[in-house]
Amino acid sequence: MISKSSIMKSIATILKGTVPVFAIFATVQCTSTSGVSAADEKTFIVGPQTADCTGVAPMKCLQVKEKPTDNWSNFYTNIEGFTYEPGYEYIIKVKTEKVENVPADASSIKYTLIKQVSKTKK
Repeated sequence: MISKSSIMKSIATILKGTVPVFAIFATVQCTSTSGVSAADEKTFIVGPQTADCTGVAPMKCLQVKEKPTDNWSNFYTNIEGFTYEPGYEYIIKVKTEKVENVPADASSIKYTLIKQVSKTKK
């Protein structure tokens, strides 16, 4: 028969090995997992209308600027997670990521919506 003290010693031995693992796991999990630094984050103002533009072929481009005083510029790529609705001006925060080995007709930057700050009827 197994004694209570040998079971307790076994449990203590197991815990000695697992506590450091859990401590490392908890430390890793408590660090920022977003991976977004301020340099990788942009705020865009998206205009209420799209504009005709030409990428590989004629298309409609979002009208985007980073500051209210900037002029609108064509935005040729999509923003993952962002659903545009004509007639509204948006302020959005996006994450930018460099993309490796992109085709000549594609953007070398991937844009992903972090947060829609506002949506105003225009």
